Amino acid sequence: MKSYFKWMLALITFLVVGAAAAADIELGPGDTLRVNVYGHPDLSLETRVSESGSISYPLIGEVKVSGLSPAEAQKKIAGMLERGGYLRNPQVNISVAQNQSQQVSVLGQVTRPGRYPVDGKRSLTDILALAGGTTQDAGDVVTLVRTRNGKTVKESLDLHSMVRTGDMHKNLQLKTDDVIYVERAPRFYIYGEVQHPGTYKLERNMTVIQALSVGGGLSPRGTDRGVRLKRRDADGTLREITAKHEDIVQTDDVVYVRESLF
Repeated sequence: MKSYFKWMLALITFLVVGAAAAADIELGPGDTLRVNVYGHPDLSLETRVSESGSISYPLIGEVKVSGLSPAEAQKKIAGMLERGGYLRNPQVNISVAQNQSQQVSVLGQVTRPGRYPVDGKRSLTDILALAGGTTQDAGDVVTLVRTRNGKTVKESLDLHSMVRTGDMHKNLQLKTDDVIYVERAPRFYIYGEVQHPGTYKLERNMTVIQALSVGGGLSPRGTDRGVRLKRRDADGTLREITAKHEDIVQTDDVVYVRESLF
């Protein structure tokens, strides 16, 4: 099931990226740029954007590039070289060797947690794909933390529903310093007369009979009559319930299978 989800996530990422128009990134402090001038290798260099948002360039000195796209920075440098009388109709090309100014953080249950560039238009599924997809222990919910207009906004997004329905409305475009946290899947516990007692991932809408199957089924001494559920209420009170096969198992439920008396 998890491998299918990863495949679907990669497929959706491919379709979304393929359908999106290419967009220039915005340069900023910390970015490493490669500047090439056609026919003038002496003016070609690799340089880092300073904290003030500028680069130092031969002949023309400090050039403010922060906030510009690479295409806009190319045009600016070409114009300064031409207006200064250094070159006629210079052909300037700028590429980003390393993007440090625009990154998002990916944390939690992903294959490669870390910081990733949002160079151009990057959606939630784009970045999750860059992080290697979700792990086996990942849940369906992703928390996105963003700062907008000086306020921190937290939003929960349901990846399961996004993949199942194909609705990309919540496949949000990410911006610098956004934080993606992939939640760990909820768990349940099963013990007593089952083949493999232990802690297991709780799948969405899992029933008691499905939980028994996950635990390897009944042991030779077990009975599915009178399965008990131990569940904590919101106030912390522990209740014990006689469960039906079709009852839905909830987060942190304890499923207990009794020994058959006959």
